[in-house]
Amino acid sequence: MPRPRKLRWVQARPVVAAFVPNRMPPWGREEVVLPVEGLEAIRLVDHQGLDQETAAGMMNVSRQTLGRVLADARAIVADALIMGKILRIEGGHFEMPPRGRGGHGRRWRGGY
Repeated sequence: MPRPRKLRWVQARPVVAAFVPNRMPPWGREEVVLPVEGLEAIRLVDHQGLDQETAAGMMNVSRQTLGRVLADARAIVADALIMGKILRIEGGHFEMPPRGRGGHGRRWRGGY
């Protein structure tokens, strides 16, 4: 029996839910889905410039897990950009980290 997956911490909800190309390719309207934790990994490493060890700590995962999440997210984004696909940001396996004293705070599980 596999070990249960640990929820990844995401600091904030995505600003947008999808990116849509201004012209659709001739083969139709295809979509790819980027999980919220994939967007968070890209935000921390590529946008904020954090090293993977620091970013992994912020997401409450190992550095190896962050590396896998980041590689998967980058592949999804590359596919959407190169093939002209709609990029949806939703779902995944995450929660908001506890805030304030006593570990109480907002917690969202899964997608929205």
